[in-house]
Amino acid sequence: MSLKKAVACIKRNKSFLITAHTNLEGDALGSELAFCRLVNKLGKRAIIVNEDSVPYGYDFMPGADDIIKYKYNIKNIKFDCFVILDCSGLKRCGEVYRLNKDQKTILNIDHHISNDNFGDVNWVEPHFSSTCEMVYRLYKKLHVCLDRDSALCLYAGILTDTGSFRYSNTSSFVHKIASELLRFNLDVPLIYKNIYGNIPLEDMRLLTKILPKMQFRAAGRVVWFAVPRNLMRDHEISFDMTENILSFGRAVKGVEVTVVFKENLGIKNEIRVNFRSQGKVDVNSIAKLFGGGGHRTASACTMHGRLDEVKNMVLNKIEQILK
Repeated sequence: MSLKKAVACIKRNKSFLITAHTNLEGDALGSELAFCRLVNKLGKRAIIVNEDSVPYGYDFMPGADDIIKYKYNIKNIKFDCFVILDCSGLKRCGEVYRLNKDQKTILNIDHHISNDNFGDVNWVEPHFSSTCEMVYRLYKKLHVCLDRDSALCLYAGILTDTGSFRYSNTSSFVHKIASELLRFNLDVPLIYKNIYGNIPLEDMRLLTKILPKMQFRAAGRVVWFAVPRNLMRDHEISFDMTENILSFGRAVKGVEVTVVFKENLGIKNEIRVNFRSQGKVDVNSIAKLFGGGGHRTASACTMHGRLDEVKNMVLNKIEQILK
């Protein structure tokens, strides 16, 4: 759990394979790109390989076009150190972990409270706002100068993981970091528009079919949404629909926990469950009961069973905890 050990690991290695969790979002992507620029500035080589493509709305981030999408036939990637960012467990990065067949040193940098310290070197700081905040601290510790591109990547990651500086993880230090990054003349309205104000019309129409079907439990303290497979079968989603649904639910007066149950299109009877809390309820502990994890106020798990079975099991447990 040491910044000092992470710095030593970076210093003693010359080439890096970088990845992050599946279902990429701003913090995962921003920390990867900023870390890659960091080691490049130190005269070292780095390559980013992810299980998934760059998510919709994030192609404006410098270096995003250079990220390689994992394929089973990838060969001859040489590296000294395998860096896994913003990822609570080794296999949360998808199949990319298979590229470390020579068992090179794993550097695990993350801020999830559920992180299981899977690395050879672990720097895990659950009280930090984001993994981008941690990468920012690496720049400072290694005396590497920020530039506009690295500042943009870090700002985008901090912006998204703090809910645009609205969540409880927004410390005074986070605002100091943002202030420094903004000195690089970042186009804040454009960053926000790309990430949050860029929903295609067809996706918005689908969203308007889901939001009116919100349901409540525990006398209005819990709001939940179900996204069945048949609603999405013929619709290719290009934006982060789940995050938008969760944000809508959190905005309802009196709600303490918001839950989205989404059927997996690719695997029968697999349900992705996402949780958000206003702070009083620890949804990480709830997600862990079902094999998942994350943060105290934002967590997720993947469960197997019919949608109604999974929904009832999870909601009953939440109601027990709220009593």
